[in-house]
Amino acid sequence: MLRKLLFIFVLAGLVGSSAPSCSVNYTFTGANIAQDVKTFTVYYFPNRARLVNPTLSQNFTEQMREKLTRQTSLNELSENGDLEFEGQITGYEFRPMSIQKEDVSAQTRLTITVKLKYVNSKHPEDNFEQTFSAYEDFDSSLSISSVEEELSVEIIEKLIEDIFNATIANW
Repeated sequence: MLRKLLFIFVLAGLVGSSAPSCSVNYTFTGANIAQDVKTFTVYYFPNRARLVNPTLSQNFTEQMREKLTRQTSLNELSENGDLEFEGQITGYEFRPMSIQKEDVSAQTRLTITVKLKYVNSKHPEDNFEQTFSAYEDFDSSLSISSVEEELSVEIIEKLIEDIFNATIANW
């Protein structure tokens, strides 16, 4: 009886070790990257909007690089990465919202729009061009200069999260 049991365990071990195995990559960051993709490149995003914030292009580009470095295992290249992110900032505008009595707005909205070209050299079927837009509202009694920097940072975070989800997380 003991021999029979030992034989079954040895046979199960041999069958289990010779069967083909599958691997699935799970991450806690939401990244869903093919195993043959090893590098990324984020090109500078110039500001082509009518209204120009002088630090917006640099801040956006750097935060995009940081997000990919922090939340993926990919290595950054200055050009020709397996994944390439390029584009431009096409919109940066303030617009009155929540119009009240006597045509006075209670809120103002800052909207930033980015046009992205995403290239996956390992899987060209994933390539796309898309426009992403995000906004934040603030009280119209505040001056634009007092809230602009903080709002820009918040909006950039939203845009980069949307871009990350559309490209790396494949949502």
